Amino acid sequence: MSTISHADELKSALAQRILVLDGAMGTAIQQRNLGPDDFGGAEYEGCNEYLVITRPDVIEDIHRGYLEAGADIIETNTFGGTAVVLDEYALGHEARRINREAALIARKAADALSTPEKPRFVAGSMGPTTKTISVTGGITFEELANDYHTQAAGLVEGGVDVLLLETSQDTLNIKAGLEGIDRAFAELGQTIPVAVQGTVEPMGTLLAGQDVEAFYTSLAHRDLLWIGLNCATGPTFMTDHVRTLASLSKFPVACLPNAGMPDEDGNYNETPEMMSETVGRFVESNWVNLVGGCCGTGPGHINLLAEMAAGKTVRPVVQSSETWVSGIDALLVDDEIRPAIVGERTNVLGSRRFRRLIAEGSLEEAAEIGRRQVRNGAHILDVCLQDPDRDEAKDVSEFLDLVTKKVKAPIMIDSTDAAVIEMALTKLQGKSIINSINLEDGEERFQRVVPLARRYGAALVVGCIDDDKEQAQAITKERKLEVALRSAKLLTEKYGVPAEDLIFDPLVFPVGTGDENYVGSGAETIEGVRLIKEALPAAKTVLGISNVSFGLPAAGREVLNSVFLYHCVQAGLDMAIVNSEGMERYATIPEEEVKLAEDLIWSRGEDPVAAFADHFREKAPKASSEERSNLPLDERLALAIIEGSKEGLAEDLDEALTGRSPLEIINGPLMDGMAEVGRQFNANQLIVAEVLQSAESMKFSVSHLEPHMEQSETA
Repeated sequence: MSTISHADELKSALAQRILVLDGAMGTAIQQRNLGPDDFGGAEYEGCNEYLVITRPDVIEDIHRGYLEAGADIIETNTFGGTAVVLDEYALGHEARRINREAALIARKAADALSTPEKPRFVAGSMGPTTKTISVTGGITFEELANDYHTQAAGLVEGGVDVLLLETSQDTLNIKAGLEGIDRAFAELGQTIPVAVQGTVEPMGTLLAGQDVEAFYTSLAHRDLLWIGLNCATGPTFMTDHVRTLASLSKFPVACLPNAGMPDEDGNYNETPEMMSETVGRFVESNWVNLVGGCCGTGPGHINLLAEMAAGKTVRPVVQSSETWVSGIDALLVDDEIRPAIVGERTNVLGSRRFRRLIAEGSLEEAAEIGRRQVRNGAHILDVCLQDPDRDEAKDVSEFLDLVTKKVKAPIMIDSTDAAVIEMALTKLQGKSIINSINLEDGEERFQRVVPLARRYGAALVVGCIDDDKEQAQAITKERKLEVALRSAKLLTEKYGVPAEDLIFDPLVFPVGTGDENYVGSGAETIEGVRLIKEALPAAKTVLGISNVSFGLPAAGREVLNSVFLYHCVQAGLDMAIVNSEGMERYATIPEEEVKLAEDLIWSRGEDPVAAFADHFREKAPKASSEERSNLPLDERLALAIIEGSKEGLAEDLDEALTGRSPLEIINGPLMDGMAEVGRQFNANQLIVAEVLQSAESMKFSVSHLEPHMEQSETA
């Protein structure tokens, strides 16, 4: 059986030198030219895992070959050892036994060749199965977790030193594997290290769509012995991906490439010398802590890798306090994008249209709302389906299945039901955001939700609400800071949440309802953001911006929201929950209206609510298309760029072409518009999302004009 000393010895070795894993098991088995009898009969032929029962001598010989070549770690012959794979040979019921026997065989070989100077270790190979939750379907998270539980239990019983989820193509499968492993540990009352390796396809992502940044971000919450990449391609094609992983990872990094790409006959032709040279560059660059081989590699490859790695410098792990979240794509929440936009329209409590579509069962159309939010600048998508008249869990499950096929952005799970939150986390590949937790009922919500975030990987929105009987919701800046500090201390020290995974919501209250409790609350929130950012620099802040304008005339709401957002961003706000399709640009608001909004936020003047409401009561939300069409053509073109609008832009470009060349239009009004965008951005009057919208309008314009450039050149 594996012991604590084995785990400690492995960790110690990994800290001191570059370790070498073995090469391909499947390739070695194929080279033995085994027949049906070796597999226990024709019905089992091709089930390599069953050879640990029928021909254990063959498997032990393969292990010894890699150990003699210099491998520090050998992998058990259990790549397809889950019940779902073994069921293809009617052997699923034997899964635990097969994995246990495989581990015993590898353990015997490793122990036989271990020395005090070069101890040998066993990794329990846990492959991706033949199904992916996110791509092929055909299996649920729970079913897969149960199968991995059985496999992990057998491997631990057989004495492996580390469990290795490898050749992973879908991070949801990995999360199910980790869940199964945790259950096995709980059953056996024993834990051993765990490692994960993903497979990046030639198109640059895992099969389920994540790139290396998203893959790492989705798993960084776990205490992994190492994280790495294996299979799919040869080492040359892995270069960029290994470099990226090495730049991010707080864990040791492994690289186990194939012996090149297979030719038309399925043969792998990268020689040991070729592989050693390429992987050697990774070692010299301090990108990897473990090396080894996958498909097509043999003892010759491992021997040269071991010779190459001997005495080389160990890669130092990365220490980082950055805030990352992910969906299919990863997102670094930093000053470069501040504020990150959280699209708010996929919320049944905030959008009547979205609520109606969900109630009607028009989920495809409802998911399109999410896609439009992201297309129009949302970095993150808030999903709330808390309709008291409906089954929230069912709606969340069905909606996430659809919307995650339309958007790659991280998802913010907006729910107060811990069971719904957990179910949602089993639907999402990435590192999501849970919205939200607070201390309203003491630590009860922390106790129910925080373990889910730590288990599946999620950041946490923490509301500035506590169990104070007089004022649970923090209104003043002092109370906001007090509650944030209390929450942060509990979450980081008692619950083990990294500070960078905390996103504080200082709360936004409506400033125009006449409620005396909320007079001046907008200014308190702005200052609350500033104080929290100063006191908790590693944490982030978020606000639901539109709450500030609740109850005011529609046209005025857009203005107040924009002015309020501007000042919150100046105070340090990191994330803003807004409608990304309907954001009024601060830089385009007349000075008189900015002053009215600021008077309302800071409660200046005799009756700022009445002054604001009177001004906007009769005003349309936005200038009409007719008013815009009355502007001179060049002003319309520049304005389209400044406002990031494409409405009527194609027609205006066609009109401009009647008297000017495409380059004159680009270098004239279009560049004038971009220059104004640059000026406004440098003056902190635009946020990054708005600049990107302007860039999209410019891109659209150039694309529209390009065919006419070609005509001019050939004329």
